[in-house]
Amino acid sequence: MPDLRHYMSEAEMARCVAGALAEDVGEGDITSAAVIPETARLAARMVAREPMVVAGLPIAAAVFRASDAAADLHVCAGDGEAVAAGAVLMTVAGNARALLTAERTALNFLQHLSGIATLARAFVDRIAGTGARIRDTRKTIPLLRALEKYAAACGGAENHRRGLHDMVLIKDNHIAVVGSVAAAVAAARAAGHDDIMVECDTLSQVEAALAAGATRLLLDNMDLPTLRRAVALVDGRAETEASGGVTLARVRAIAETGVDVISVGRLTQSAPAVDIGLDYGGGA
Repeated sequence: MPDLRHYMSEAEMARCVAGALAEDVGEGDITSAAVIPETARLAARMVAREPMVVAGLPIAAAVFRASDAAADLHVCAGDGEAVAAGAVLMTVAGNARALLTAERTALNFLQHLSGIATLARAFVDRIAGTGARIRDTRKTIPLLRALEKYAAACGGAENHRRGLHDMVLIKDNHIAVVGSVAAAVAAARAAGHDDIMVECDTLSQVEAALAAGATRLLLDNMDLPTLRRAVALVDGRAETEASGGVTLARVRAIAETGVDVISVGRLTQSAPAVDIGLDYGGGA
């Protein structure tokens, strides 16, 4: 399973948690301050209310610890683990005011990231045995990319580029500006890049990209017959990646065209949050 430390440092996680709590708490949790005695204690369990693949337990725990450094936390599941409804994911005990203040932020992280992991696992399972692989994209919520890509990996997906800085991907607008696929690839090579992906909408663009020396082809919004022809045309000379309009209903048919990779924007762009509750009682 992926390690969250490979996606964000402890300092980055601390800043993320602090920012999320500041957004929610502002000048203070006036309800808990008014209703909950200062010395009251709370013991609670985070419980999965539906089947899911878990992701985000370390950051949820960090939220509770940021609110109550002395909180007693026990993580009962692992990121990347498929759990059934009713599974206890974490128990927490500590200052009631602090933990109730942190509750929604911790749940927001865990529900959102577990939703991504759960959807990613569904896509990965759907194409099992085809030889194709599922990848995420840059279609992420701003400032949450590291966490969302981590969650996708927890579900078994590969990560695409982390950002504009770590891979050359020549898209249609780049080509429109410079005039041709050949000119764009030549410019990238002149700039010192060897691993170059080109987005192709047509078979003629596939031919041009191969002739120019592209190492990866992003086959965008092609129908199934065109994808099969593109894969045959490439014949192993470059990595082929299908993208655009990928759903669970059609992902296996896409995989069976012979593409190497299928990129799925909806993994991070529109995965539904899963249902997780913080239930009173049963503390660590």
